[in-house]
Amino acid sequence: MTAGERVVVVGAGVAGLTTAVVLAEAGASVHVITEQVPGVTSLAAGAMWGPYLVEPKDKVDQWGQRSLEIFRELAQDPATGVRLTSGIEASRTAEAAPDWATTLPGFRPCERAELPAGFTAGYRFTVPLIDMPTYLDYLLRRLRDAGGVFERRRLASFTDAGQASVIVNCSGLGARDLVPDPDLRPIRGQHVVVTNPGLTEFFSEDTGLSPDLLCFYPHGDTVVLGGTAIDGEGDLASDDKAAVGILARCAEVEPRLARARVLEHRIGARPTRATVRVEEEVGEDGTVVVHNYGHGGAGVTLSWGCAEEARALLSVK
Repeated sequence: MTAGERVVVVGAGVAGLTTAVVLAEAGASVHVITEQVPGVTSLAAGAMWGPYLVEPKDKVDQWGQRSLEIFRELAQDPATGVRLTSGIEASRTAEAAPDWATTLPGFRPCERAELPAGFTAGYRFTVPLIDMPTYLDYLLRRLRDAGGVFERRRLASFTDAGQASVIVNCSGLGARDLVPDPDLRPIRGQHVVVTNPGLTEFFSEDTGLSPDLLCFYPHGDTVVLGGTAIDGEGDLASDDKAAVGILARCAEVEPRLARARVLEHRIGARPTRATVRVEEEVGEDGTVVVHNYGHGGAGVTLSWGCAEEARALLSVK
């Protein structure tokens, strides 16, 4: 396609907004159709860069590394909400560090004295932390500056998008009905945001496939505490029992959090499938649709790499 052609991007989560920015800055006339601006699931993210529990590995590594490069650039501007932060990821079962972590700046195994009680191994590294409300606002400003426009409504089908050279489907969990894609399922996530009692480093436990996560990410005056990963659940109502569990797990590792004041609860439904889907499809009516969804809990981590792949599929240079 050529510069100036109308492109409809469906969805305004981190995948949709990043893709829209990449296309608009490449010269496309971008029209975003979405129910929510920005998407609630992306707003609920922690968020720390890390290609965790997503496939296919070769593509995920490529997309994640490209996103990492861009987040490092964005961290030079405080207005983006991206900061390079040091911290620890630890395990209670002496798991080896994932290969992506070993390449990060400052990577080293932790000394036993650095680990909280009950943990047998851990490693320290420096990684981008993203304050999602600030970051999504930054993407919205950048998209509007590039000429992108928004229309708030729900699409029943791609034919409802109106005249467009191409449709880019970044609808997240909405793709289950819109495509339709029965392989897509929600994994409910909940975070608790509290006042920061003085934390400057992150902490994350490698909990594997457990539904109960343990992490805390400092963002200036606030800390995002996590979390949950309830497979198959997409309800976005706050769960008080889950919030109590999150606070207790985090305070056990960092006692200062027990005295922090709760500011809000953030709940989202991670759009999950066996593999992330970034590919072109031509419908029966000839409509070209480029899919970019199914990122699970790694939407932020893969956002720039997947957006640039979508652009490449459209041959927008």
